[in-house]
Formats: sequence, structure tokens, C-alpha cells
Amino acid sequence: MVNGSPRLGIIGAGQLAQMSLAPATALGIDLRILATSATDSAAQFFPVTIGDFRDFEVLQHFADQCDVITFEHELVPNGHIRRLEELGKAVRPSSKALLHAQDKLHMRTSFSDAGLPQPAWKSILNASEIENFPVILKAVSGGYDGRGVRLVSGISEAQAVLADWGRALCEEVIPFDRELAIMVARSPHNQISTWAPTETVQRDGICIETISPAPDLDERTALLAQQIALAIAEHIQLIGVMAVELFDVGGELFINEIALRPHNSGHWTIEGSVTSQFEQHIRAVLDLPLGSTALNAKWAVMGNVLGGEKSDLYRPYLHLFARDPELKIHNYGKEVRPGRKIGHVSAIGENLDALRARVAHAVDYISGKISE
Repeated sequence: MVNGSPRLGIIGAGQLAQMSLAPATALGIDLRILATSATDSAAQFFPVTIGDFRDFEVLQHFADQCDVITFEHELVPNGHIRRLEELGKAVRPSSKALLHAQDKLHMRTSFSDAGLPQPAWKSILNASEIENFPVILKAVSGGYDGRGVRLVSGISEAQAVLADWGRALCEEVIPFDRELAIMVARSPHNQISTWAPTETVQRDGICIETISPAPDLDERTALLAQQIALAIAEHIQLIGVMAVELFDVGGELFINEIALRPHNSGHWTIEGSVTSQFEQHIRAVLDLPLGSTALNAKWAVMGNVLGGEKSDLYRPYLHLFARDPELKIHNYGKEVRPGRKIGHVSAIGENLDALRARVAHAVDYISGKISE
């Protein structure tokens, strides 16, 4: 225990845990991290415990060293989380809440019961159950960053997908105008806060850019996004930070996915908000009063750096920092692989077009697409 602070355990040591290090250190939190490998992002910068989170004995031993347990991914078996709770461990978010992010069928069923806005959907085992094409097929569990999601146009495609997955979630194709995301935080004392709704730009199922607040979003739609996020947080009894991904169809919003943890669509909050999503998550799970989510500038733009041919991510700093001293670059310390998220670039300011151009240039320079 550090200066009387509780021991906070994070299961998972990827970039989300890495970006939690600075706010946890600033708050003087006694932080513990369970990593799968010494090469995980946070493990390269912080002493961690190495172990398999799928092994309950490993999980229990780690939990015994902590006062509160939280997660940076949704891969821990839900049954393991329930057993920790039965043993009296403070696990936040809870197994019941986390199941909504781990099991898409459970999420859709639960949200339907709550009257929340969603695409038309049903659970299927056979392609013959699909009445009209095209449809979106989603794996019930395990999908993220475009994985576990297929746009299928005919019965043969659907049969091939179902042969791999067995059961699938079948959803209507929503002709959306754009995709939005909103971050929300809730504490055990039921204090709730949201950030400005964000526009997310996707390519091949992976987010490549976020713009906050979402441009040209009218007040009614922005309020609706907040209301949906707050309704979900209350419905599932969220403790911590959650991302809600939405389809915007002419101001009508439909829930696409949720993530019960800090999320890529909220990385802009590190520079762009008074309280980042990472600090807010720590505050929420430890039941500290939540921080202000006010913006630090009119606009915040974030661009994801995806792996390419270049493996030296440090040398580009010389050029980019000299060219644009206000730019903020986050390097996750990951092995570079094509298409893998290995970092992000952020900039805040008053001119949106200029911010987007500066961030796009930096992303392209780091990834090797341009050389000047």
C-alpha cells in the first residue's frame, strides 16, 4: 500500500494498461498488473506479474494481492470472474456487467429487454434462417477491431462463416451516415459522467481517426448519444469506463458495440480533456469522485498508427517534433506487424482541417507511407 492508497490490479498489460501508468502514478495508486508476456506494452515500462489469466489459480493469486481488480480487455473467462466475486473480491466492472461485452447475444437480448435502440437482429445456427441478404454476421464472442464480423451477400458465404463459428448473431445492414462513439464513466456511488460524442473513421473494420466533438452534430443528437450511454450504464450497473459505439442515421442512433474499459475512441481524452478516460477509469473503480470531462480545446483529433514496413518508430520523432512541436505521439512498444495498432498521434486546437492534416501527415510519416 502506497501512502494509504488501495492496491489496484489490472488484468492485461497492453497499451491500455500502459496508458494507465501515468495517471495511476500521479494519483499515488499502488498499481499491480497481470501480464501475459514480458513483451506486453505495459510490461516494458512497469514491473508486472507474468501469468495466464485463463488459469484460475493464477488469477486468484493475483487478486489476493489487490484490493480492487479491473480489466484492460474482456478476455478473462466470465466464470473465473464470478468465482472471484464469490470469494469476496472487489471486481469492477462486475461479471454481470462485463458479460454484455463478452457475449454479443447476451448484449442484444439484454438491450432489447431494456428498450434500447438497436439494429434488427436474431441468433442463427443455419444459413437457411437468413431471410434477406446482405446481412452482418457477428461471432457471439471474441470479436474486436473488425475480427468476428462479416458482411455476407449470399447463402454460400453465410454457410462458410457458420461452419467456422457455429452460432452467429445476424444483424440488418444499417445504412448509416457515420459512426459515433461516446465514453461514459460510472462509480459505485452512482456518479456518472460522459465526454463529448466522437466521430470515428473506419477502414477495413479498424478505426483510423477520431474527431472530438463529432463535427456538425446537432444538440438533439448529441444529447441522445449521452442519454443512450447513460441508460446503458444504469442498465448494466457499470463500474468504470465504457465506450458505446453508435450508428448515426440522420440523427437516429443505433447501438453497434460496447467495451467496458478504456477504448481507442477515447484516446483523444489524454490531451483533449481535463480528465482522461484512463484517470477516470481509475477514479471510478476506486470510487473516487469523478473528474471534469470538459474539453481543453475546441477540437481534438486522434490518428491510429498501424504497422507497416518500418520498424524504427523512434527516429521519426526527430522530424515530426521539429516540424510540429505541439504534436503528441504515443508509442505502444509493440512489435510492428502489418495492420496492427502500434501507436497513435493526437493534436488539439481551433482549426479542425489543420489538425486533421497535421495528424494524418504524422501517421503517414511514422508508418513509412511518406518520407518528408
